[in-house]
Amino acid sequence: MTPLIAKPLTQLPDALHHTGEPSAWARMTRPGQPMHSFLEAAFYDATGNLWLSDVPYGRVFRISPQGKWEVVHQIDGEPHAMRITDNGTHLAVDYRHGLITLTGQSSFAPHPAGADTAFLGLSDMTIGPDGAVWFTDSGRSSLSDPTGRVYRLQDGQLRQVLDCVPYANGIAVSPDNAWVYVAATRANQVWKFATRLPDAGPPMVGSYLQLSGGLGPDGLACNAHGWLAVAQAQAGRAYVFDALGDRIAEVRLPRGLWTTSVTFHPDDPLRLIIVDAQFGAVFDCALPQPRT
Repeated sequence: MTPLIAKPLTQLPDALHHTGEPSAWARMTRPGQPMHSFLEAAFYDATGNLWLSDVPYGRVFRISPQGKWEVVHQIDGEPHAMRITDNGTHLAVDYRHGLITLTGQSSFAPHPAGADTAFLGLSDMTIGPDGAVWFTDSGRSSLSDPTGRVYRLQDGQLRQVLDCVPYANGIAVSPDNAWVYVAATRANQVWKFATRLPDAGPPMVGSYLQLSGGLGPDGLACNAHGWLAVAQAQAGRAYVFDALGDRIAEVRLPRGLWTTSVTFHPDDPLRLIIVDAQFGAVFDCALPQPRT
């Protein structure tokens, strides 16, 4: 399979580069390296704006369809991902503060459902077709300490679904709301389990994809065809698989290795958006038509 090459879409403007001392998160994640940003968690809102989280410097950006970047939130925290719920709430998973609501340009509040939970360090989130919020809690888990977690927030109730993932990271729900996909980054795998959970205890989980190279899968996203896109961290590429797990495409970035996030364009399920945190850049790529 010949790799596809993504094209540049937009890039963090120089005026928005962090120029001060690196944050504690930046020093932990990339010791000794300068870091003007670390972009994660791409998603589109209902009006076609692209949103990105800048983890080390507490920022959430909104990028207009015309390519204008705006800092909508900047908090004393480490927001790994944010989503807008049906009622307009800006719900975020923050590595330092846990599950929070972004209440203003520089303010936030703990979400009541997670206020009494001792999280390891939250990683990523998604909202399923039924409105359930699924999010991951990686901390510093790995193969030597496989204690990463997955949570579901539904109807105001928080449930711990898994507690055995070697760095639970990206998460996505299939468009028919049947399956949850979780990036087990340090195992270089994507796991899969049913959204219909047992009354008690963990669900049965399978290894859906076994990948290789780089650090492992980071952000995940599904499109209307049921395809799963995977950002392969520290490999400068993304993969796309069909619902059976067959590879449809390998997409390489023209520059940058810190592939963190993927999303599909809301107007075109065959247009894949890929985020590189090394240069603060966003790329896109046209995918092949589905097989008939």
